[in-house]
This record gives sequence, structure tokens and C-alpha cells, in this order.
Amino acid sequence: MSAIDVGLLSPVTMGHDDLVSDAAVLDALVTAEVALTRAWGAAGFAPESAVADISDAFGWAGRGAVCTRHGIDAAALAAASVAGGNPVIPLVGLLKEHVPDSARAWVHRGATSQDILDSALMLIAARAAAEVERHLARALENLVAFITAHAGTVAAARTLTQHAVPTTWGARAAGWSRGLERSRIRLAAIAGELPVQLGGAAGTLAALVERVGRTDASILPGFFARELALPGSATEPSDAPWHTARWPITELGDALVHVLDALGKIAGDVANASRTEVAELAEGAGGGSSAMPQKQNPVESVLIRSAAIRAPQLGATLHVASALAVDERPDGAWHAEWATLRELLRLALGASAHTATLLGGLRVDADAVARNLALTRGLIVSERLGIVLTPLIGRDRFAALIDAAAGGGDLRALVRALPEAAELDVDELLDPSRYLGMAPSYAEAILAEAHAGSADAASDHRTGGTTR
Repeated sequence: MSAIDVGLLSPVTMGHDDLVSDAAVLDALVTAEVALTRAWGAAGFAPESAVADISDAFGWAGRGAVCTRHGIDAAALAAASVAGGNPVIPLVGLLKEHVPDSARAWVHRGATSQDILDSALMLIAARAAAEVERHLARALENLVAFITAHAGTVAAARTLTQHAVPTTWGARAAGWSRGLERSRIRLAAIAGELPVQLGGAAGTLAALVERVGRTDASILPGFFARELALPGSATEPSDAPWHTARWPITELGDALVHVLDALGKIAGDVANASRTEVAELAEGAGGGSSAMPQKQNPVESVLIRSAAIRAPQLGATLHVASALAVDERPDGAWHAEWATLRELLRLALGASAHTATLLGGLRVDADAVARNLALTRGLIVSERLGIVLTPLIGRDRFAALIDAAAGGGDLRALVRALPEAAELDVDELLDPSRYLGMAPSYAEAILAEAHAGSADAASDHRTGGTTR
């Protein structure tokens, strides 16, 4: 069987999707099954010999790690999964074939297919989210360096595609930074809450209760969570199963869309500023064209935007499927989540990695910035002129002055010709760098936060503490 998707049509994810590949899903499924047996053992029910046999057979490597030495063929398992509608059903049979007779009863004990598949996806999501967070942290570090270099680079702000008032590239990048940080915090919060699933056939844990009683049945999911290094207490009763209460899926999906929104915003701004007629920004290594050798395309920005454009509809699919799941297991809605969530994770992994690289090599052409800033021959500070001059000359005369300048008149000379402007410092009044409002403060705030964060991290390192 040939692979359907090796990334040929998804270059943004190439090299960044190992954590969510079919092989990774299979490893996580096996890991969830082994972790369940280990949970039975940790709770004092499964014999140590059975736990050891099952752990050894599939290469258990410790809490939070995944089993990779299981020898199961993903393609064959996929083919076998069609009959039952999910891969766990044939997987259980394969796992039992690989362990001694005495241990087989402890494979998949008390679980249903959804318990294993949901828990495996949460394990994969937690690992992928941690990697996305690392990419975002690197992107934020690179942004701080960019802001440091360009906090005072005065540029034309644009609204509705037109020059508006002066800003700085540092202030613009500060906006990117806040968007990235908010999305990173949101992703970290939901990734830190991703729960295991253990509800049995229909979410009642009836099989567990029948075997060990209500009290022990209620804490077994906590042992399961501990073995998978997912949230959950091995000493406290667990929350109810979430077979059709799919907040872990929808909230994770929303957080991933939020991340891709923030990445897409940066990519869009970089792509626009890289246009030939703007040319204020350039990627560290632009891409070429098959037909036009003169081009240096903003390829990383293009790839990042491709992921951001796809993300919202994937998030919407999760809400249509997950949030509207019916009964105790829906007919198709649950199945629709798997590839959708995986694709969102895949896009976030690729786009976040590309954004970190993009920001690390992003260049500003100071001459192009200055050229563009001067295109309106001083009219970019018209708002300031209106604040200062309107009280002196009235609205009609001010409007006439702006019309004259827009028609080609020398704005500086027109202002100096006003008797009412005799006491004004016209050069200062028309200097874009003197009409930046809070823009410098926005950049300074990001740099101050970064400096404080570095100081806190250094302090934690000296004292043996940790920071997230």
C-alpha cells in the first residue's frame, strides 16, 4: 500500500509532522493499551507478571514515553480497521497474540475502543502542543531581537491599504508578539488539561465497577492518566468520561486555530511588505520562480498563510462533529474528528516552525521604508496638522491647504506661508518621527517584558527552580 500523503501538496508541514504521523498514532495506541494494563497493576489488581509481560512485549519506555518496539504494521492495521470502523478493534487482537496466555486478560481490560483512541490522541496532542510551544518560544525570541533592532524605524502605517499615520516597525512587530504570546498561553493552558478517556462501553464504567467496585473504578482513570503523563490524579476520583462531552477536542482545536491566526497575521504582513513596490521587508532566504528568474518570493510567509487559511474550517469541522456528538457514541461525528484534529496539529507544527525561522532572518530595508514614508510628501502627518492648525485657521482653510498639498503643492511651504503659523516649528510639525503616539512605548513594553522574563529565568536557574 502506498502512502496517500507524504506532504507533496502540503509543503508547510514537510519535516514537521513526525509527531502526528500514522506511525505516531499507532505508537500512541499501543502505549495507551500498555498504560491501561499498568494502571490496573498500579491500582493493585493486575498481577506484576502480567504487567511486566505486556510492558516488555511492546517496549514500554516509561511514563510519558511512547511504545515504538511493537512490530505492528500500520498499513495492515489500517486495512483491518475498516470492518469495525476504527483501528483499536483489530489492534487488541494483535496485542493479545504477542503476549503470554496468562497476560491476555489484562489487555484492553474494562475499556472500549473510544477510550484507547481518545487517550492516544490526547497523548499525541500533548506532545505536539509542547513542540508547537517550543517553536513559538523561538519565534518570540527572534521577535524580541527584531523589535530591538527596529524599535525606532519609523514607517508608514496603513489603513484600508492607504497611508494613515506614522508608526514604527518595532510597534508593528510588538503587535505580532502579543498575538503570538496570547496564543502560546492559550495553547499551553488547554494542553495542560488534556485528559485520558476511560468510560467503558458507554461511559458508565460498568465493567470496572463490576470487577472492583465503585470506589476503585473511580480512581482507575487517574492511574491510567499517570502512566500516560496526562492530567489526572491516581488518588482522587476522576471526572466523568467525556465520550460525547468533547470539550478537550473543541478547546484544543480552538487554541490551535488561535495559534495559526497569529502566525498568519505575521505572514500576511511580511508578504505585503515584501511586495516589489513596497519592499520594506525581505525574508532571510526568499524562494525563486520556475518561470521568472528575477523573483525572490516570500515563500515562508506564503507557506504559513496556507496553513492559517485552512485552519478555521478545520476548527469549524471539530465543532460540527465534536460539540454536536449525540448519544453515548455518535455515528460518524467521532470518526470525523480524528483526521481533522491531526491536520490542525500538523499545520500548527509546520507553520510555527516556519515562523520561527522567518522571524530569525527577517530583514528591513531602511531606504525603502524612508522612501515609502515620504511618498505623500508630508501628508502622512495631516492628522497632526489638523489638530494644530484647525484652531488657528479654521476647518475650511485647513481643508483647502490639504487639497493644495494633495494636488502637488509643497506642504512645508504652504504651512510656512500661513501668517498664523509664524510661531510654529514647521520642520518639527511635519517630522513623522515626532508623531508616533504610543508606538515607541508598545515596542518598549515588549522589550521590558522580555528582559524581565530573562531575569526571572536566570534567577530560577540559579536557585534550581523552573519557569514555563
